[in-house]
Amino acid sequence: MESPNGHSNREAVYEKGVISLPGAVALGSGVMIGAGVLAVTGQIAELSGALFPLAFVVAAVVSGFSAYSYIKLAKAYPSAGGIATFLQKCYGDGVLTAGLALLMYLSMVLNQSLVARTFGTYVMQLFDIAPDSVLVSALGVVLLLVAMVVNLVGTEAVERLSLLTAAVKIGGLVVFASAILWLSDSGLRLGTSAPDDTGIASLLGAVALGVLAYKGFTTITNQGDELVEPRKNVGRAIIISIVICAALYLLVSLAVASQLTVPEIINARDYALAEAARPFFGDAGLWFTVGFAVIATSTGVMVSVFAVSRMLAMLTKMKLVPHSHFGMPGSIQKHTVVYTVAIAIALTVLGDLSRIASLGAIIYIAMDIGIHWGVITKVRDATEIVVWVPALAIVLDLAVLGGLVWVKIGSDQMLVVAAIAVFVLVFGGEWLYLRFAASTDR
Repeated sequence: MESPNGHSNREAVYEKGVISLPGAVALGSGVMIGAGVLAVTGQIAELSGALFPLAFVVAAVVSGFSAYSYIKLAKAYPSAGGIATFLQKCYGDGVLTAGLALLMYLSMVLNQSLVARTFGTYVMQLFDIAPDSVLVSALGVVLLLVAMVVNLVGTEAVERLSLLTAAVKIGGLVVFASAILWLSDSGLRLGTSAPDDTGIASLLGAVALGVLAYKGFTTITNQGDELVEPRKNVGRAIIISIVICAALYLLVSLAVASQLTVPEIINARDYALAEAARPFFGDAGLWFTVGFAVIATSTGVMVSVFAVSRMLAMLTKMKLVPHSHFGMPGSIQKHTVVYTVAIAIALTVLGDLSRIASLGAIIYIAMDIGIHWGVITKVRDATEIVVWVPALAIVLDLAVLGGLVWVKIGSDQMLVVAAIAVFVLVFGGEWLYLRFAASTDR
């Protein structure tokens, strides 16, 4: 029997202790590896020039300071709702909680479309088809549909898939990138051909995109009580995932830099790793890179859908967003999987890699600032934080966000307009919805 709001018997039931620490690390790093190495390397190089390997390192530092707040929140409030629950603890059941949580949700969906298009781009390299071909978005849509099916099967299926592919992705990258560096006798090729106009704003903008490559660690917070000893292992899984990915990103960026100049990386911005493999490995290297890309992007999308659908389900349970079953059976969480993939498909078809990445970074960093501010001002005692750490995280976020926005004001004003429109629609829409919901409950 359903309650008047139609939610009671449709709420997801999460099993305690079904996700291990290695499984959590695989889930978190799975999201990061797909987005970081493959999707944004060329864009980071375009903004930071010869310093692009360093941009990944600085982004890891920024993400490390940000992770502190999430670790403390997860220890105090472990929940399958993750960030949605954290925001509720900080700001209550209002517009700010709902709006910031939806920003996080949208940033993750943008990430899914980014990785899905990257999947299509790499596969098309086997057939020498341009990255702007409609086939790229078509393959991305196919990947998203497969991710939806896998997530509808259940939690354990996603974890098993993540664990199975984690070793392949990490080990394959280490071996492949190390082989490129070992065989290269020319050193790094970046310095002699870097752009001359790289300034502090561009460097900060590059770091902002680098932060996007690490933000997958936030998906670990959505595992809540499903994770074994969540109060301990959420933090451990986050730290391990960031360290693993930082090392991988640096290794791969150095391998790419040993084979390609900055202009060459920019020219192959959507498939830089495949291009770097050509000099030594030829067609075999291309096939290996594409195979790795298929594994990394497909599992990254599946894990991302796994995490973000749970957050949207939690927002629904909190009655902070509207929900309709549209005649679908099953729990609300199953419905949110479908809704999430539907939105990601629309973005995959309509967007391009550069704009998707930049918009995702802007939205995510804005939400991240809201998390740190809430920790400092609302739940300082409950989380037992050391205040200067989230305060420094806010300063770093503002710096990299300001750099990215400044660069885009000069090069892509429509993107900035789109970002402003997202903020207005999200917070304005939430204000209207919550006001309407309050009036109907009277």
